[in-house]
Amino acid sequence: MILGQISYLDCVVYLVFLAPQLLIHVGLIQTITWLLGAFPSLGKPQSVSTFEIFIFTTVQVFVLPYEFFRGRYIIPYEHRDPFVRRATIFQDIVIRCVRFAFAFMPASLGRVFFSKPVALPFLRFRMLRHGIVTAPLRWTEISRPGLRGIWVVSNQLEQPDIIVYYCHGGGFSMGSGYFYLEFLLAWVSLLKESGYRNPALFALEYTLVPDAVYPTQLQETLAGYEYVLSIARDSSRICVGGDSAGATLILSFLLYITDNPELRHQKPGLAVMISPWVTIVSRNNRNTASDYLNSSSLELYGRQYVGQKVPTDDPLVSPGNCKDLRKWTDASPEKGWIFLYGSEEVLGPETRGLISMLKSGGVDVKVCEERAGIHAWPVASLYLGETKEERLHGLQNIVKTTRDRIL
Repeated sequence: MILGQISYLDCVVYLVFLAPQLLIHVGLIQTITWLLGAFPSLGKPQSVSTFEIFIFTTVQVFVLPYEFFRGRYIIPYEHRDPFVRRATIFQDIVIRCVRFAFAFMPASLGRVFFSKPVALPFLRFRMLRHGIVTAPLRWTEISRPGLRGIWVVSNQLEQPDIIVYYCHGGGFSMGSGYFYLEFLLAWVSLLKESGYRNPALFALEYTLVPDAVYPTQLQETLAGYEYVLSIARDSSRICVGGDSAGATLILSFLLYITDNPELRHQKPGLAVMISPWVTIVSRNNRNTASDYLNSSSLELYGRQYVGQKVPTDDPLVSPGNCKDLRKWTDASPEKGWIFLYGSEEVLGPETRGLISMLKSGGVDVKVCEERAGIHAWPVASLYLGETKEERLHGLQNIVKTTRDRIL
């Protein structure tokens, strides 16, 4: 199931679904306080005066449109941000809003933005807008002690011939498989078109921070893999993947099973890394002019995930701190890796470092570095891409590599 580009109407409808959920889960006062600027101005709502709120709000009303106009039309083309040069007006507006939200929005609000009660009805609206009443691919919620997720399969009566095991991003503090569901359904659809008889996918719903911190999420990732393995029967038919924080969990999981006698010989066939957060806290995670992430917020989210009991340089919580080449070789899937990331990413340097290490150990790694690309663009472009080719570019690279390596 592959839908069209997000429209301005979709954006309005999304806000309609979002508003009541913010009131239910965050509350009217806290939501209004943030909207008026109390949170972004000083980060301490109790110390913010009415005058400060008024000043911040007034500034943002003029600054954000001015930055858009200046960055897109006043600055000479050759001096514009690399992403702005390639982006449509709609893409530019959306990414600027996301950049502002990532820098200033509290995780308690962001969590609601990507939650099931908002994302699922929005997906159903998108389907109806495209004339789809019943999705051609059905999904089922899996819920058992220590494991929650979404199971998608082409034919529930047949054994899957390939299973994707996916962990979503969101800084460990927000996000859900339902927010990614349109992307995941498109992935399964393309696998079916590529020749697989009965592709399937399991999207893990891990516990978000601050409800729990490491190692809870790693334990849930392990439980999810064992669940997928029980269905696949053959680990070489499993493709593990994730974006951002979700990719971190997959990297941690792969390092973990090298010391697990029961699973070290049941490694997955392939790993798909979309803009992985390789090292939780690193000086190499530096801001760029184009990316919507920023290093300060990343470090804040990362330290919250690590918690107080584990050092941030522990390789299982922050995989990039593992410099043992043999361990990475042992952790690598049988058919290798595919990395997809943007050249303008805050997380790019650490990603390139891991790729270099894997290649030095003779591991098969396919690299797709998007020129002028930003964080998790293969996911975002499915919604924001102007043409079908642009929307599916990242997924088609993933599916082609999967088809070439897992027959």
